[in-house]
Amino acid sequence: MTITQNAIKGGKNAAGATFIEDWVIPEFEAAQKAKGKDVTVKFVPSGVDDEQYKTKLSLDLKSGKGADVMDIDGIWAGEFAEAGYIKPLSELVGPEADNWDGWSQIPEAVQGMAEFDGKKYALPVGTDGRVLYFNKALFQQAGLPADWQPKGWQEIIDAGTKLKSAGVPVPIQINAGTAMGEATSMQGVLPLLAGAGGEVRQDGKWTGASQALKDALGLYQKIYGGGLGDPKLQQEAKGRDKSFQQFAEGKVGILMEGDYFWRGVVNPKDGVAKMDDRDQVVGYAMIPAMEPGKGLRGQDFVSMSGGALRTVNPNSEHPKEAFELLAFTLSPEALKEETKDGNVRVTPRTDVNKEILAGEPLLTYISEKVLPVTAYRPPVAVYPQVSAALQEATAAVVGGTPPDQAATAYQKKLEGIVGGAGNIAS
Repeated sequence: MTITQNAIKGGKNAAGATFIEDWVIPEFEAAQKAKGKDVTVKFVPSGVDDEQYKTKLSLDLKSGKGADVMDIDGIWAGEFAEAGYIKPLSELVGPEADNWDGWSQIPEAVQGMAEFDGKKYALPVGTDGRVLYFNKALFQQAGLPADWQPKGWQEIIDAGTKLKSAGVPVPIQINAGTAMGEATSMQGVLPLLAGAGGEVRQDGKWTGASQALKDALGLYQKIYGGGLGDPKLQQEAKGRDKSFQQFAEGKVGILMEGDYFWRGVVNPKDGVAKMDDRDQVVGYAMIPAMEPGKGLRGQDFVSMSGGALRTVNPNSEHPKEAFELLAFTLSPEALKEETKDGNVRVTPRTDVNKEILAGEPLLTYISEKVLPVTAYRPPVAVYPQVSAALQEATAAVVGGTPPDQAATAYQKKLEGIVGGAGNIAS
């Protein structure tokens, strides 16, 4: 059998390639041998940009080729399923797929990432979550608590106003505009939409100029129209990187970001905007709904998550064994092995997270508090265009367009993207 992911030793995602080649393959082959099965597994490396990797997978799957087990981005699942490139696991593998013992350890919200039209097409490999980060030193200056947890949007605005009075240059940074691309959607408009009780797509229909969207854009207006955020930062080509740098320098009070910010940006060891005192100075809080109980599914708090999936190729000659290999890579033993030596991350499994995240307060927080309330982007082919239109709506509001007008313009664009008004709930 073969297994592939967008990873290669000495190049892109090198740690992932090393783990598969040096640990998964020998361990899995040995486990199969012990069962009396002669199995040989080969790793097919790849080290290209994500779109190139996606194109290669699509061509392989379309022409009946490709590795038996493959990694895909969660956002591609629906597109691949609609094209018939991947199949529900239970159809391919049989009842073993639904009876996998790992499902009981994966929160329902995370399982949702691997589902399309109510069927499971893959296993989740890992996930993340978004929170509000804040600078405790600046909060102290502004007379705000070190254990800040806003219960609604007004409390974010109130904190921003106090930070502004205390002389903080950028009280609040919530990504907006088109220059930040998908970061605007994931760390901006989508969590706010969820906080207002909406989703970009619900029950097969796209959300148009809904009240939830108007509310989300209204918060942008309060921040950027009210002098609590820096509108110019949202328009700069490197605006997001600049906002990271400014946060590290103590110039940004509150920032909405994913756990990547903690792990890869302000990480005192090797972050792109190192903060030596990160653990003492950086606080984090859950993203509140607009008001308690007004969030998606009636929640008080919300988040958005991304993540990767691992699935079985429908062209595999050995689908059952391929699923065994797939499940083996997500066993507690394998995940503990993969995340040692500084490679720690939030895995899909709560049993593993409890153990490996013990010394990681933020990642534990994401795993225990954020994942149960998170939501995912719709995994359909047209989503990136919809996302771009949402980014344009935030850019308009930051530039001074009233939220209702920006929402109406968004709906008009949406009609052109998703095939007419009939596919939109407004």
